[in-house]
Amino acid sequence: MPQASETKIPLHGSFGKEPSTIEKDDYIHIKRSPSSPQGAPKKRSAFEDLTNAKKGQDLVSKKKGGKTVGKKTQKSTVGQETSKNNGNNLKSTRPKASQEQQDNAVVQNKLKEPGPLEDVDESTDIKLPVYDDVDEENLSDPFLNATYANDIFSYMKEREEKFVLKGYMQKQPDLNIEMRAILVDWMVEVQENFELNHETLYLAVKLVDHYLAMTVCMRETLQLLGSTGILIAAKFDERCPPCVDDFLYICDDAYQREELLSMEVNILRTLKFDINIPVAYRFLRRYAKCARANLETLTLARYICELTLQEYEFIWESASKLAASCLLLALKMKELGGWTPTLEHYTGYPVTDLHSLMRRLNLLLYNKPDEKLKAVRYKYAHKVFFEVAKIPPMDVLKLEEQLKLDT
Repeated sequence: MPQASETKIPLHGSFGKEPSTIEKDDYIHIKRSPSSPQGAPKKRSAFEDLTNAKKGQDLVSKKKGGKTVGKKTQKSTVGQETSKNNGNNLKSTRPKASQEQQDNAVVQNKLKEPGPLEDVDESTDIKLPVYDDVDEENLSDPFLNATYANDIFSYMKEREEKFVLKGYMQKQPDLNIEMRAILVDWMVEVQENFELNHETLYLAVKLVDHYLAMTVCMRETLQLLGSTGILIAAKFDERCPPCVDDFLYICDDAYQREELLSMEVNILRTLKFDINIPVAYRFLRRYAKCARANLETLTLARYICELTLQEYEFIWESASKLAASCLLLALKMKELGGWTPTLEHYTGYPVTDLHSLMRRLNLLLYNKPDEKLKAVRYKYAHKVFFEVAKIPPMDVLKLEEQLKLDT
């Protein structure tokens, strides 16, 4: 394999401006171009010179709290109404339900979808599931789509089978694994400086991998492929995606507008315009909610999951299983318990199915970071992200003891 010095990608970028001085409206209303006025971000000629260290970045956290709606039972009043006109007493003529019908109604109300079972309820002789209904408390909020949440994620898990990736680097004569890792590291920089959603980053990396699995790409167009992947993902996921001129500018005007648009068409045609690819980040947010994990624990799981984007050895892992393994490892690192019946129900994975992937993720945290691949670690070492990158990984022997207890 070529030495690191021989595989540098001639990537160019513009990330010198501190995030604290960049307003969101800059990305929405102002197009970046080579003729930008003074004070614009300074261009840099080499990708490995980029840094993702951030100082003074403000955290804007949006909390969505579900409201629990209490259920009130309506009591039917069966009594006598005194008529002032004729003095007759009116009684309710509605027949009372039999005792058998009432018992059947109680049983029907307690029945739920199949799941982990607890002891038999002596009063009804019915085995009741012990997992929590995490969507019930949000049914009153139409923006959370709690009614359809299970169906949505079941559909996403079915679609995973359509987007299974296999090793493709041997089909790329001009690329190698290190080049892909450097490109993804640069894409993390773009996502953070444009303040894009994390789902946009994950989808963009998926688009790049699926395109490379089907088409030969030369190293001089690799950055064009990465920036176009972010453009397509931003159009799919963002309210106000960056414009084409922004992507030309971050590439240091190494490509023409026509080249970017042509690459966009090529990617969409190659993937047959089917770009709704399930990504691990969406599953991770869902599973963290099912575990009722706090924001710091979720951020730790996000950090572990984002590290895998640069690792070629994780591209064939399913998004849902990867998300479940990252969350379980985060729970173990924070000593918050293990896999619960609720998590097993909503993820569909028994804890034993996650052990192998958990070991690999923990070893990934142990690995010494490459000098060229520090974007993710710098990003999550900031106080905005609770400095989760500084949390030491689990001791291997301690992790093995924990895994034995789960079996």
